[in-house]
Amino acid sequence: MPSTRMSYARHCTEIVAQTELLRSRTEDADLTAPVLGCPGWTLAQLLRHIGGAHRWAEEVVRTRATGPVSDAQVNDVFGFHDTDPAALGAWLAEGAGRLADTLRAAGPDAEVWTVAPGGTPEFWARRMVHETVVHRADAMFAVGAEFTVDDEVAIDALDEWMAFGALPQVLEAKPEMRELLGRPTSTLHFHATDTAPEAAAEWLVDLTGDALTWRRAHQKATVAVRAPLADLLLLVYGRRRPHSDGVEILGDARLLETWQDGVSFWLKE
Repeated sequence: MPSTRMSYARHCTEIVAQTELLRSRTEDADLTAPVLGCPGWTLAQLLRHIGGAHRWAEEVVRTRATGPVSDAQVNDVFGFHDTDPAALGAWLAEGAGRLADTLRAAGPDAEVWTVAPGGTPEFWARRMVHETVVHRADAMFAVGAEFTVDDEVAIDALDEWMAFGALPQVLEAKPEMRELLGRPTSTLHFHATDTAPEAAAEWLVDLTGDALTWRRAHQKATVAVRAPLADLLLLVYGRRRPHSDGVEILGDARLLETWQDGVSFWLKE
């Protein structure tokens, strides 16, 4: 399987870089703007969520937590009604910098609690990069700005998503997904249309066996999704709809819908 997984050092750097990109596009924004990707949230609440996630992950790593840590600061955002973008931006930058420093000090192999298999700061470094990237897209749409993302970052994010979608927890949370297993027609192919061939930006989700699996591959499938790389990332995260501009669906669109609903359960918890 081709791999472009970014290094631990790059993940630490990208947490700060992605947060800075976010800040640079929201420093003069209307913080009351609604965020379509997070229904019911304003831009201020989205930014509080991102900064809270950074601080939550930092606490987990810094304390070498061995079990769940309260995530109240991540999702309890409705009490926030910030009106000063500059102050909120500075708060965001402080949290991202602190998280990156804590991750670097811990190193990639320390033992810490994680919300999914991993058990090291490496999990948190990667997760927080892509948490920030996708919510940066939410913020860009809220302020009417263009969303772009580095190819290497987007590919790493899609690899992470596919790995989450192959976890046994998917079948525990969505037992109806078992009905897709073992069928010769249960394959999905995702193909980025705007990357160089050497990027190998193609993913094959294979449910024809008795487990959820994926690999990087160019292969015919029951349903194929072709789109620019950034749109593929936003599609699997539910920020782009199938058949929206630039997204082409070939084959069994119902299979895509069922798979996406099943593997994205953790976004809705």
